[in-house]
Amino acid sequence: MQQIRIGTLVNGPNAMHTLPQIIPHGFESFSLTFWQTTNQTDLSELAKQVKDILAGKDIAISSLGIFGNPLTGEGANADTLASWERLIDHAHDFGTDLISGFTGRMPGAIDQSMSRFKEVFGELARRAEDRGVRIAFENCDMGGTWKDGDWNIAHNPTAWEMMFHAVPFDHIGLQWEPCHQMVSLIDPIPQLRKWVGKIFNVHGKDATIAWDIVREYGIHGPKEFVWHRTPGFGDSNWTDIISILRQGGYEGSIDIEGFHDPVYRDEWEMTGQVHGLNYLKRCRGGNFIPNPV
Repeated sequence: MQQIRIGTLVNGPNAMHTLPQIIPHGFESFSLTFWQTTNQTDLSELAKQVKDILAGKDIAISSLGIFGNPLTGEGANADTLASWERLIDHAHDFGTDLISGFTGRMPGAIDQSMSRFKEVFGELARRAEDRGVRIAFENCDMGGTWKDGDWNIAHNPTAWEMMFHAVPFDHIGLQWEPCHQMVSLIDPIPQLRKWVGKIFNVHGKDATIAWDIVREYGIHGPKEFVWHRTPGFGDSNWTDIISILRQGGYEGSIDIEGFHDPVYRDEWEMTGQVHGLNYLKRCRGGNFIPNPV
């Protein structure tokens, strides 16, 4: 059984500045992310520079991510689809075979996005297959519902069934995190047991649900009832999550998605992330210890 690495997300264009500062904290993997576009980033050069920084270290680039709306291509998303193509083409330069991101969304209900999703990701899936690359969709709602939204359809298990029926490739899966299900009051544990075979990468982000507020005010009142949290500060049992992942044969990484916690933020951001890093390492049982012979 391969060890599940614990890492964090790093902004791709700033990777050369950020990585040398946070590597000493003990992160074992990094997911390099781009918002809506890779823009003018020379991906070949960035890959070379990242490899130089990681040379001699047991640290992996777990995935490359592009987060925008490739289905509409409108406004700031005009380059998102082309960025998916670039990252698929350059994945192996970074030593990874996984590209992740939002599916995108057409205006209206999720059902109304399926035709365009099949068109766009059918082509991207074939491109990825030709290059030995996998694709994973983050289960983030970006404030959308089933009936309305403008970023991502991959936030509900019913949508996943529709997506994987429309684009039926084994190398298409999920970038899953419990937080995005908990904000919809979905129990992530039974969901994880059911879908573990389709999970290619895990975001290390948790949530705290204020059930007292839910019971008294509901979820449409003025009071907040849920907060995104760094692992170790939320409600999830990550020991159970990691156990289910291992039982399902998962050998990827858990990459902390920071900059969301309402308490460990701003100057406390890395304090929270390093706590989450060490907490997740404990939840997986620590470091590998060989058996006596």
